[in-house]
Amino acid sequence: MSRTRISMLAVLAGLALAAYPASAQEGFTENYMDVGPTIGLGGIGSADLAIGGRFEVGMKRLPEFGNGILGIMVGAQYYSWSAFSASYRYIPIGATANYHFNLENKKIDPFLGLGLGFEIFNCSWEGQGIDLCSGSSGLYFIGRAGVRYFMSDKMALYADAGAGGATVNVGATFRLR
Repeated sequence: MSRTRISMLAVLAGLALAAYPASAQEGFTENYMDVGPTIGLGGIGSADLAIGGRFEVGMKRLPEFGNGILGIMVGAQYYSWSAFSASYRYIPIGATANYHFNLENKKIDPFLGLGLGFEIFNCSWEGQGIDLCSGSSGLYFIGRAGVRYFMSDKMALYADAGAGGATVNVGATFRLR
């Protein structure tokens, strides 16, 4: 499926979901836990698209910081692409501490996150001359700003942007507790 078709499908799905009535009575709380798939756009090398997933749990309220909530998120993605007889594959796995702002409107959950990840890099190259497989596995820094929009108490749309893995991630999360 081309990038244009994926973008069109994402816009149409967003418009359809925007018409769905939202009712998030609790939003993100200390006991909140969710999991969900993501699609990453942009990021490493020539990878246009990454697939992945996220898991997050609300840990504790932070009254000394505006009464927001500390959440711990773990995520992984998969990127691959080929160029000039070389095939590249990245699998970034990371964890972040996220600060969820305390808003009156519980349907909207903006957050900022910082963390570390480990990137698994693989490359295969069939050719002569210059080795096109330059890269290595290693640690990387994660910094992101994101938001959830709760469609219901059990489901939210998710988006974040920043450094670490894909540049922009979109998806849906499903509440576990």
